[in-house]
Amino acid sequence: MSIFEQRESEIRGYCRVYPVIFDTASNARQTDSDGKEYIDFFAGAGVLNFGHNNERMKKAVIDYIQNDGVTHHLDMHSTAKEKFMQAFTRVVLEPRNMPHKMQFMGPTGTNAVEAALKIARRATGRTEIVAFTHGFHGMTLGALACTANQAFRGAAGVPLNHVSHFAFGADKHTSDNPLSDGKTVIDELRALYKDGSSGILPPAAFLVETIQAEGGVNVADKQWLQDLQALAKEVGALLIVDDIQVGCGRTGSFFSFDDCDIDPDVICLAKGIGGWGTPLALNLVKPEVDKHWKPGEHTGTFRGQGLSFVAGTEAISYFEDENFLQEVVSKGEKMLSMIAPLEKTFADVQVRGKGMIYGLDVGSGERAKEIVSACFADGLLVSACGSGGRVVKLIPPLTIPDSDLEEGLKTLIHHTQKVMEAA
Repeated sequence: MSIFEQRESEIRGYCRVYPVIFDTASNARQTDSDGKEYIDFFAGAGVLNFGHNNERMKKAVIDYIQNDGVTHHLDMHSTAKEKFMQAFTRVVLEPRNMPHKMQFMGPTGTNAVEAALKIARRATGRTEIVAFTHGFHGMTLGALACTANQAFRGAAGVPLNHVSHFAFGADKHTSDNPLSDGKTVIDELRALYKDGSSGILPPAAFLVETIQAEGGVNVADKQWLQDLQALAKEVGALLIVDDIQVGCGRTGSFFSFDDCDIDPDVICLAKGIGGWGTPLALNLVKPEVDKHWKPGEHTGTFRGQGLSFVAGTEAISYFEDENFLQEVVSKGEKMLSMIAPLEKTFADVQVRGKGMIYGLDVGSGERAKEIVSACFADGLLVSACGSGGRVVKLIPPLTIPDSDLEEGLKTLIHHTQKVMEAA
């Protein structure tokens, strides 16, 4: 038995899907301890948008360490944090006329969601949160209450209260989310909130992903998002967008909702925001909402991680080059053009996504698992998501070379065809 089998908790998961010991990694490739290479279409579930050991970030981090830069400082000021905030303001916020404040909390996505829920309840004086079917928001109890997946919810050990789930308003490719009549739900909620005898009070916030990554790569309908925002404003609730996995350039613009004509009150960011793979999370909060915090009321030991600020600043610099996002769009189009024929060939296959995140719904978790395993054996890392794990998710680094992207897609298509033909 390996040390992992002897001593690591039974909770371990991804290592069971990829049962090797990874040793080195560069951009879109990882190498295991036996020297076998793998093209990475998983990318740390969206953490490694800029690839493994990004050279620009690695140099910046090494220089910072060699100059004895501050690596940990709670929420004290530092030059690394100052540069990150200045770059983020200049490159991301100011071009969009966004007045939002930046709140740094514990370094993971679930920490960002917890803080968003807390400030929404504080700002509105309400308790209830509305989340949506197939949503995933994290594993700590508040975020877990908003998560829809029963397998995750069942591990809580306590009731998950003060959250109601309603149908997610996805676009036409919604087979993984049959409860998808979002427009009807919004109309029904509006009527209930207006009816003083309905027994249903307006929530503190609506929490939504514009693309449900873990939920099966379900893309929200733009009009539905606009209608949801309108309802939130009508009833005095906040609109919180969880952009943790699909933000930071993943869809071909910095925010996944840049083309949706919405203006969220709170935006949750994590994963790719730290650039290099070191942890960082932040919420963008409108000033009129942020003012409800009292100093030190929500803390976190690692809300000031110097190396993440250094690498994250370098990540932001990618968005100063307009060619970068054009390349993301181009690579996304390449992904779609290569996998779309599978949908036409096999009745049980459906393709959905945006930018450089795509889901291949193959109709059952057994088929998806077989595809993931076959791809792994053939040197490609992909993962499964969605109801029953029936969707093969593609989320490669945005910086993946065209040759690796094409090779990985060919491997995926080959094994998907074999599994579907045998079904």
